Amino acid sequence: MKKLLLISPLASKSLLGGDFYFRIPTLGLLRVAALTPLDWEVKIIDEKVEPLDLGESPDIVGITAMTPVVNRAYEIADSFRLRGIKVVMGGMHPSKLPDEALMHCDSVVIGEAEGLWPTLLEDFKRGELKTIYRHTEFPSLANMPTLDWDLYKDKKYLPVHFVETTRGCPHDCDFCSVTNSFGGKFRNRPVDDVEREIQGLKPFDGRFILKNVVFFTDDNIISSKAYAKEFLRRIIPYNLKWLGQTSVNIVKDDEILDLCRKSGCMGLLVGFESLSNVNLAGMGKGFNRPDNYFDVIKKVHDYGIGINGSFVFGFDGDDEGVFERTVEFTIKAKLEIGYFSILTPYPGTGLYDKLISEGRIIDHDWSRYNTNNVVFKPKRMSAEKLLFGYYDALRQFHSYSSIYKRLWGTTSKWNFFLPMNLGFRQTIKKTVRHGIKEGREV
Repeated sequence: MKKLLLISPLASKSLLGGDFYFRIPTLGLLRVAALTPLDWEVKIIDEKVEPLDLGESPDIVGITAMTPVVNRAYEIADSFRLRGIKVVMGGMHPSKLPDEALMHCDSVVIGEAEGLWPTLLEDFKRGELKTIYRHTEFPSLANMPTLDWDLYKDKKYLPVHFVETTRGCPHDCDFCSVTNSFGGKFRNRPVDDVEREIQGLKPFDGRFILKNVVFFTDDNIISSKAYAKEFLRRIIPYNLKWLGQTSVNIVKDDEILDLCRKSGCMGLLVGFESLSNVNLAGMGKGFNRPDNYFDVIKKVHDYGIGINGSFVFGFDGDDEGVFERTVEFTIKAKLEIGYFSILTPYPGTGLYDKLISEGRIIDHDWSRYNTNNVVFKPKRMSAEKLLFGYYDALRQFHSYSSIYKRLWGTTSKWNFFLPMNLGFRQTIKKTVRHGIKEGREV
């Protein structure tokens, strides 16, 4: 039996890296493992939670890499190849820059692994491994193989199952690579397939663990209203406590909000992104209307659902007052949790192409493309002001005073969001302290 080693490298400089309070599993590698024929022995190593032994001797190595981890991924790939072990890379960054990746690996899987991975392994066995594997069209999401969560046993991840129901997005926001990577249309898994996956999930052990918690990884849980309604009705009997992502447009359909509540939705991540109409129009997200944000949040709260609001700093319309305005809004709106990030031009996005053409990229170290560093020249403030304004916003939002004001009196699950806030607070303290201590010039 041949041995396959799948690796998720550590993003050492990222807010979501080794210091992140909540350790989240990598769903993509479970998918690759599920696509692997049964005559292979599969092992997954995630450097967030365990050390990698570079002395291991599998027959072939597979490495997934987003941009902030790709430098580490290349180090790992180089090490195995020095010993004559074949290395395959996939994930967002190698898919966008395959020629760069091929300087460090033998083969690149561009895009989704479904329909490609078994072929690649068969080619490897015959000694005919190709340098590039890619689809001519996006694969179907029907009949996806069952995930083996036992591969993650004892890895001390956050006790949450991750379930995928859709891929793709029609919005094509300037700073996001989802549309470019997964298509401009939503592709839905058959509801029967998703329901079977949920039926097969095993509750995590532990005395103080919320049972049946699921995060739906879709970029927008209401991608298709008809699909969403059928899907939400079907999962009501399973007593899930679930989290997901959506757009502000969810408030336009009371039936969907009611079904979210009945099916156990605890919270939704909503990409507000900015309080500026000019910024939103420029990024291709003009359907967001900041004048309506308070109404959107109140309506979701009225259904007992919490909100994780996502905001990005550094758009061309942002000035030095954007940080204070944003934090003030989040507290007044009583957002249960927030995710702040610095605008980051990832390869494959319109933003990256724009900033390259304008000569505004000031840092080419991929490890700093992690949303908590400044790698480009902002328009209306210095790079240093952007970085330290971001730090100030993080500290203010996660202060005890802010947590109290945001959570007090809300109708959402405070017993879930309070620990989440306190966990984020611990991570933020480390991130800000390390950033200031390093005193980097940006």
